[in-house]
Amino acid sequence: MTRPAIDVQGLRKAYGGKTVLDRVDLSVEAGTVTALLGPNGAGKTTTVHILSTLVRPDGGTAVVNGCDVVRDHDGVRASIGLTGQFSAVDGLLTGEENLRLMARLRHLGPKRGAQRVAELLERFDLVESARKPLATYSGGMRRRLDLAMTLVAAPSVLFLDEPTSGLDPRSRHTMWDIVRDLVTDGTTVLLTTQHLDEADELADRIAVLDGGQIVANGTPDELKRLVPGGHIRLRFTDAAALDAAARLLGDSARDEVGLALTVPGDGTVGALRGILDRLDNAGVEMEDLSIHTPDLDDVFFALTTTTTTTTTTTTTTDRPGPAGPAGAAGRARTKGTES
Repeated sequence: MTRPAIDVQGLRKAYGGKTVLDRVDLSVEAGTVTALLGPNGAGKTTTVHILSTLVRPDGGTAVVNGCDVVRDHDGVRASIGLTGQFSAVDGLLTGEENLRLMARLRHLGPKRGAQRVAELLERFDLVESARKPLATYSGGMRRRLDLAMTLVAAPSVLFLDEPTSGLDPRSRHTMWDIVRDLVTDGTTVLLTTQHLDEADELADRIAVLDGGQIVANGTPDELKRLVPGGHIRLRFTDAAALDAAARLLGDSARDEVGLALTVPGDGTVGALRGILDRLDNAGVEMEDLSIHTPDLDDVFFALTTTTTTTTTTTTTTDRPGPAGPAGAAGRARTKGTES
């Protein structure tokens, strides 16, 4: 069997009396996207920081690309990239200069570094703005540059911590396309996001983290089937048809004003066919219908608690790990450079 790109077993982390992660198990297959969902303070960023060697766990094991995050943090850093919640670019440099600096810190050499910078500027549609100061860059351009800097050394495992936070819809979709291309090329992605549609669009699997524990793990469709709420809404032309349908479908809910019935169902073809056959056999005609199935919003609300806190993020930020020093060198370690 092929080993997973990320393998977490019994991971634990606490700050003082606050347990942030409580025996977390997580497996991410190579060349796939796994989204980590959860409310603020659930432990998402702490998980990413442990896996990227920025924070040391209190217990359990975490292996990234075959390297233990505690015993072989240099091996982990050599194979990963990390893009955090905020663009970590140098505003005093141009986009090209930021990429050239990262190439030097990753020891690519003059020829290979120049080649890689040119490739990334082209790939992220930054050629025309490459030599312009970052003050002229939009938020989306800064995020694209940030991700490009993460990819200078072509990491095999990529951690994206809320990569589209604050972006407009067009910029978000551009980032989604970039992530899809990376996965097509074989990159493994662990994504944390507050945008449930983003997880639905990108993730092969979704892990829901709440209270420091994984409370659900599966494909988007599998998670949607965990929660109730699916139904078929039938709308009729007059009250007589509505009354007749209501007598046939006794477990339905009436909408007198809208002349509609809401019938519980999973939205499958079989369930829909059964309802339509009953109406057709009774000679009841409807005007239109719509099928509603649970989405990730329903999953999120059903599986997570309402308690939110920013303690985890604040504490983690205030406790730098091995990549803690500020500036370009610190960022290079965050991006996975060998140290």
